[in-house]
Amino acid sequence: MPPRANTKSAAADKPAKKTKSTGAKGTKKLSAFNKFIKSELARLKETEPDMTHQERFSKAAVNWKTAKENPKAVA
Repeated sequence: MPPRANTKSAAADKPAKKTKSTGAKGTKKLSAFNKFIKSELARLKETEPDMTHQERFSKAAVNWKTAKENPKAVA
């Protein structure tokens, strides 16, 4: 097998990738669930500091089911 000649790779022929601009983009509006979870996690962290994040999140999700902020709340 003959040795290969040094040729430029195909990657060298491609134009440079464009970087994402850091233009002024607005943040996405938080849903009712996101707002509730944010405040509920903060409340639970203050009232029960020894609880793990996973436990707090589970409790907050259970509380969401009956929260007045929930448009699909059960009772």
